[in-house]
Order: sequence, then C-alpha cells, then structure tokens
Amino acid sequence: MALSDRTSLGLPLRQLLLAVGEPLLERVAGSLDTLVQGVGIFDPDDEVGAFPGELVLVVGARGREAVRSVRAAARAGAAAAVVKNDGRLDDLRAAAEDSGIALLTVRPRMRWDQLQTLLREVLEAANLAAESPAEGGDLFALAQTVAVLTSGSVTIEDAGNRVLAYSRSDDEIDELRRLSILGWEGPEQYLALLREWGVYQRLRSGEEVVRVDERPELGIRRRLAVGIRAGTQHLGTIWVQEGARPFAERAESALLGAARLAAVQLLRRRSPSVRPREDLVEGLLEGRVSADLVAGQLGLDPSAPAAVLAFAAREIERDRSEHELHQLEISNVVSVHATSYRRGALVGTVGSRVYAVLPEAGSSLTTLAGHVVGVLRRAGVRAQAGIGSVAPALGDVVTSRHEADRVLDAMARTPERDMATISDLRAEILLDETLSLVEANPDLRDPAVTALVGHDAEHGTELVPSLLAYLEALGDVRAAATDLHIHPNTLRHRLRRVTAVSGLHLDDPRERLVCHLQLLLATRLPGTRRG
Repeated sequence: MALSDRTSLGLPLRQLLLAVGEPLLERVAGSLDTLVQGVGIFDPDDEVGAFPGELVLVVGARGREAVRSVRAAARAGAAAAVVKNDGRLDDLRAAAEDSGIALLTVRPRMRWDQLQTLLREVLEAANLAAESPAEGGDLFALAQTVAVLTSGSVTIEDAGNRVLAYSRSDDEIDELRRLSILGWEGPEQYLALLREWGVYQRLRSGEEVVRVDERPELGIRRRLAVGIRAGTQHLGTIWVQEGARPFAERAESALLGAARLAAVQLLRRRSPSVRPREDLVEGLLEGRVSADLVAGQLGLDPSAPAAVLAFAAREIERDRSEHELHQLEISNVVSVHATSYRRGALVGTVGSRVYAVLPEAGSSLTTLAGHVVGVLRRAGVRAQAGIGSVAPALGDVVTSRHEADRVLDAMARTPERDMATISDLRAEILLDETLSLVEANPDLRDPAVTALVGHDAEHGTELVPSLLAYLEALGDVRAAATDLHIHPNTLRHRLRRVTAVSGLHLDDPRERLVCHLQLLLATRLPGTRRG
C-alpha cells in the first residue's frame, strides 16, 4: 500500500532542504531544482501505487537493499526518494542517477513518522502562502508595522525561506536583504551559514526571538528573527535587519506579537468553513456571537477573565482615505502589541474604534495602552485609549467594551489625555450620562433654569456663567469672582438678579444640585456662553 499526502503546488528541493535543515536530510543525487509536490510512504512489501511529483520515504529497506525500491519509486513518478544512510551509497546513487530521481539520506535513528510530519508541514506552509494572494496585502502591512515598532527593516518568509512580504525602508540595507527581496528568497550561501550556526533549528524548535550577530566580512548587519508557528508546526520566519539606528527597546516583544499575527494570517485559508476572525471578534464585542463559539474556533478558554481596551484617533479626518489609513495603522499596532502581551488576544474594529480583547488581563493594561499610544504618536497618529474593567469570563466582555467606550467618550472632551481607565473617570462618566438623561427628557428640567438661560440669550447678560461659577466654587463668592475676573460685589449683584429673574432658591441644597446639573447641560449645548 502506498500512503501519500500530495499537494497541488510544489517546492524546489533546494528550498525544502533549507527549510528542513541539514544534516537531517542530505542530498546524494539529483538536481536541487527538482520540484516536490507532496510526501509519500513507499513500503517494498506493499503494492506499488502512484507518486507523481512526490518525495517518497523508503521504509523497510536501507543501503543496497533499497536499490529496487528507489527504481520502483521512480517508475511510479516520484520526484525524490529518502533512504536511511548505512554508509553504503554507491549502488543507490547509481540507481537514482540512472532512474532520473533525486536521492536523499536520513540518519538511521530518525523516525519516519516524524520526518513525514516535518516535510508535510514545510510543504503545506509553502502552499498556503502561494495560494493566499489576498493575505499578501495583510502581510505587507504587518511587515511595515513591525518595521516601525522595531526600528528595523523586515522580511516575512514562508517555511521554504521564500519572501512573502517586506517593509518599505529608506534605511541602509545590507546585501542579504537586497538579494532576498530581488530574488524573493535568501541567498543559499548565507542560508547554509544560518543552518551551520543552528539558527534555523532554534527558530523551528520554539517561540523565542533569535539574535544573529553582525558579520562585517560578509556585509551582513545584525538581525532579529522569530519563527511563525501554529502549535508545533513551523510556518515561516520574520526577520528584522538593524539599520543606522539600534533596535527599539521593545523590539523583541513586538516581534513575538507579529509572529502570532502572521500565523493567523497564514492559516486562514485552511478552514474555509470557519467564520473570519474579524467577524467573530466584532460579533463578540457587540454581543451577537456566542463566546463559546468564539472560544471554540479560536482556541480560547471561555471561562477565563478578560478585559477590553478601546483605541480611537483623537481627530476624525474629513478625508475618508486618510481616516481609513490611520485606522489601519492603529489596528496593526494594537494587534502586534496585544498579541505580544497575550497569545490569545483578539483585535477587531467596530465603527471608527479598534478594540483589543485580552484574556487573563493583569495589572499592566495601562502600560500596554501607553506603549500603543506612544508608538502611534511617534508614527504621526494621535490616539487615545479607554480601558474597561476585567470581565469575569469571555461572554461578559460586552460590559468591559461599553466601559471602554464610555471612557473614550469622556476623554473626547479632554484631548490632552492619552488614556484612562473606567475608575479614573467614573465620576465624569456618571455625570455625562446623567446630563444625557436630562437632555433626552425635557420634563425633568426646572423651568426656572430654562427661564434664566432664556434671559441671558435675550438680554446679553451673563447670569448663567456667574451662577455656575458660584455653584462650582461651593458658594465661595470670592473664589468664584476670581475665576470670572470680576469684583465680588459684582458677582453678589448678579446672584441677586438670578433670584429675581428665575425665582430659584439658592439656599436649598437639592435645588442647587438640580440647578447645577441643568446649567452644566446648558453650557455644553450650542449657543450658550460660559465665562
């Protein structure tokens, strides 16, 4: 029986070997340009099937014993064969060259199932990137964002070391980056050095940022790199070349977040039946999509606490394209920082605001929000951040989102403020909502205050701002007069006029409270002067 996993596209043997790494696999015969379209298992004891364009793993035979299997695999259409190396390769090499098939060897202790999984992952990642042109734009935007966050020049590669996207840069680039972009893959000589230094092994073995030292003799600058992973599967690599400036302080953290985002983008097309991630996040924030559904499709714990951060540009540009560009920049920066903070972070856009849902959020939310706002400021985008309370479970993040929105609404009147939590502005938010209630219900207003406002409008007097200053100074005439830049006796005269015109009883604390609220509402409406 022939077991195979064939893909529709392919990867040159050269790139497959670079991605898998030597000395795990070593070429004995055949061209490095041989196109590999899939992985198959060839067992000499089973019936021979078809292996068109595949790399077959010859099990059950090694050395000279595998000669017949290599010839049979070639007749079945295989592009390459892998045998375990027992040191006797002359007959095998001759058989492969005679049959027109590439021949590779693997160490005797290597398990076939592990090798098949590794090869399949490399091919799937390469095919995913090649079949997903719609994701290319996202990857280019991500590369540009990472370049800003790291102060370096970025390339994103698939598991076969092919360049998928790169950042635009006016900075100095080295020969490696130039050749990689021009040829859409890294120069083989340097890639071989990276294998020799163990860089690829570290990138494939875990989630860590790898530092590669500068090599002046090769014309190569210092680099940071991180593997793009989905579970144990290696999908590709993000590289950052250092330019004239050193790497940013939080470059490694930004790179981790970017790798997690890139993995999501590369995996999107694997499950066409799964709802787009953005739709799920938007539905969760609006309460339209079940938290269990979101958690199930995105691999989250629905019972874990979570908090929402909301971000918005301080000014809404009149030019739609400029507004959308700024919103995209905010979304990219928020995504990178949020995913570096928590692997399970969700980022979505609703209206003109960008939201980050952070599972198991801790006390460093203000630090995270501050980093995002600071990076955006340096990129020329002025933004504010509202931080909601931690919700007890994923299904309760709607409440946290509403709180974050209320914070942003309150900060819209304080443009000098970068960020705040619901606790920071709770009094202002409650006051704002109370005023909105009074505004929406005219029957709740005191006719005496309405008459006072009308008197000012008709006669050009300043009784309303005078009374408001007096109330805000808690009845201290001298302090209120100082704020108004008038004499205390002038203010006393105006207060007597207030009583005469409106009939308000300023000695009643409850009437003062209602009056104060209505005056605050009046001063935020168009056409009312204040001081």
